[in-house]
Amino acid sequence: MSEDRLPPLPQQQWTAAQRAEAGAIIGGPRGALVSPFVPLLRSPELMGHAQRMGEYLRYRSALGQRLSEFAILLTARAWSQQVEWAIHAPIAQREGLAPESIAAIAQRRRPQVLSDDEAAVYAFCTELLRDQAVSDRSWADVVQRFGECGAVDLIGIAGYYTFLSMVMNAARTEVPVSSAAPLP
Repeated sequence: MSEDRLPPLPQQQWTAAQRAEAGAIIGGPRGALVSPFVPLLRSPELMGHAQRMGEYLRYRSALGQRLSEFAILLTARAWSQQVEWAIHAPIAQREGLAPESIAAIAQRRRPQVLSDDEAAVYAFCTELLRDQAVSDRSWADVVQRFGECGAVDLIGIAGYYTFLSMVMNAARTEVPVSSAAPLP
């Protein structure tokens, strides 16, 4: 990867708006100004809106954390986003996603063993990210399992992590140290 285009800014250079928005992130469940927010700090208002959406989608969505992390990995793989993969593959495993499933996603393969809920999320996200649409069958399966709120939250996860992937791919954000192997 080439040089990071938007590396961390020294705190003494932050504007009042950057300080306020960074403080909200640092004081929230993330506890630090983590990778995706480093480039976004250049637009503090956008960063603030994004972090609030992300906090909901990551920690409180109708899908629960295991399935949210699964959807995050599917989105990171679709965008070949190394930073999100490095951050979320270990979290997904900690939340109960099988290591074999994580490895299959990294290889752009459907995991061989999926729970019914995982299979529904996999089909929905794969179709949405690949085809920019969702089949009637996949839509009905997700709505039946998680309700319309769950379907909208799943779209939100794919969209939000697509946004972060685009930001970090364009900015060439440095990949943090991780226990996860990089995406091939």
